Amino acid sequence: MTDVKYGMTPKQALVTATTNAAALVGLDALGAIAVGKEGTLVALDGDPLSDITAVHRVRAVVKAGTVIRRPARQS
Repeated sequence: MTDVKYGMTPKQALVTATTNAAALVGLDALGAIAVGKEGTLVALDGDPLSDITAVHRVRAVVKAGTVIRRPARQS
């Protein structure tokens, strides 16, 4: 597993950047994937828990069931 800055593991960095950040600004109720919740998902090219740089390779972003971002095809 690759460490990120300041000795965090990739999982700790992801939780800090998502769940903890949402709680800090009062948006933690939005962070659940459950029936009746508006889900936002990010599809990555790779597993960010084993390679944190996968967060730079976004394949798609889905918000409330609608794809809102697909990267342009690379040649």
